[in-house]
Amino acid sequence: MAEETEEWEPRTRLGRLVKSGEITDIRGVFDSGLPLMEAEIVDTLMPDITEEVIDIELVQRMHKSGRRVRFRATVAVGNKDGYIGLGKGVAKEVGPAIRKGIKDAKLNLVEISRGCGSWECGCGTPHSVPFEVIGVAGSVRVKLMPAPKGIGLAAGDISKKILYLAGIRDVWSQSFGKTKTTINTARATFNALKQTSIVKITDKQKETLGLVEGRIG
Repeated sequence: MAEETEEWEPRTRLGRLVKSGEITDIRGVFDSGLPLMEAEIVDTLMPDITEEVIDIELVQRMHKSGRRVRFRATVAVGNKDGYIGLGKGVAKEVGPAIRKGIKDAKLNLVEISRGCGSWECGCGTPHSVPFEVIGVAGSVRVKLMPAPKGIGLAAGDISKKILYLAGIRDVWSQSFGKTKTTINTARATFNALKQTSIVKITDKQKETLGLVEGRIG
């Protein structure tokens, strides 16, 4: 991966800023306001990012030449410290599908806000979600609620993978709809986490909720 990054020739302004060393961390990417369009940017700034294959599914579609079979891989990436991405890739073979999914997940990387929003805890450390958030994908609806330290991830297996990669260690959750649909459950959890950095709150509320420094609004 390091060799590939060294040989990387940026095609975007953001890529050139990273390659030249003007942007030295992933936070700077989001602060720049420029679109993330090259996965190599993430490889350069987050070389230790963790990749997790969420689901691999065989998909078929009819074509004039006959039935075409492809593999669809849903992949999540995260640094376990406030950054999470989710993507998918489709290819004739499993390996290429996974690699496409990893690249897509890196391009969909988002920064989330963490905190201690549970009235039962109040430790002020960034171990949970700062407030209740809801994510929707298809028929699936996932609600994430602040939990006190030590509770762990009270969520389904798919949601746990997304939450862990994002750096959430304690949370209560509720799921509704066809939760056996792996892809929609993963997307709904991802969408819920995105809400933590979209909702606008005041500086006083940040202090009360024990938020770490992050992008709000």
